[in-house]
Amino acid sequence: MDIVHYLSQIGLSITIALAILIIGFWLSKQIGKLVFKILTKREVDEGLTTFLSSFTVVAIKVIVIVTAISKLGIEMTSFVTILGAAGIAIGMAFSGTLSNFAGGIMILIIKPFNIDDTITAQGITGEVIEIQIFNTFILTPDNKTVILPNGPLINGTIVNFTRQDKRRLDVVLPLKYEASNATVSQNIVSLLESNTLILKDPAPQVYVSEFDADHAKLTVSCWTTTPNFNQAQKDIHNTLYQWQQQKAAEHS
Repeated sequence: MDIVHYLSQIGLSITIALAILIIGFWLSKQIGKLVFKILTKREVDEGLTTFLSSFTVVAIKVIVIVTAISKLGIEMTSFVTILGAAGIAIGMAFSGTLSNFAGGIMILIIKPFNIDDTITAQGITGEVIEIQIFNTFILTPDNKTVILPNGPLINGTIVNFTRQDKRRLDVVLPLKYEASNATVSQNIVSLLESNTLILKDPAPQVYVSEFDADHAKLTVSCWTTTPNFNQAQKDIHNTLYQWQQQKAAEHS
């Protein structure tokens, strides 16, 4: 009877521990969503909102796991002793995770980028869609989600394309030596000024930037607002290509 009673007690403890894990993990997600809604409603910074909601979920899960272990009859003092004895191994195993956590904190403090910013980091270019406690999520132009660990991310080079309100757009064109630089430059400037996406201040510039055996290199430089950069780049490339085709047809 003692064995049956002992086994039944173990079975009950395991059942309770599993129930705590299942219910606790479910509650952690619900509370995380609630924190997200509250912070969003109060118009807290998006990066901080996603970070805190993610941190809340992780913190609750840790508490749930510790509670479930205690229900199995393992004394917390013994549990802490075991963790202390395995501290070096655990530290090595989680060193990268701790680095990513610290990186997430630094991202929120320094703010090298915010949600919706377009950045290049770790060789990836895309829009920042989420900042969590360990990782940052990037959406690439071809609609792929890339997950970057916060540790290497904050310690590497980050190019933020959207922090400034305007950007310079440069295009390099070949110019035959027999062509008139002044006339070509004037025609190109007129084309740029006719595009409403191109800013008048700073004014567009056209200048010879390089030379080779057959051509000079003509750099076309103009400015546009950051939100309009991609469309302005497409417009200018298409406009200059059509202008070159037209000039080539006139001389053929």
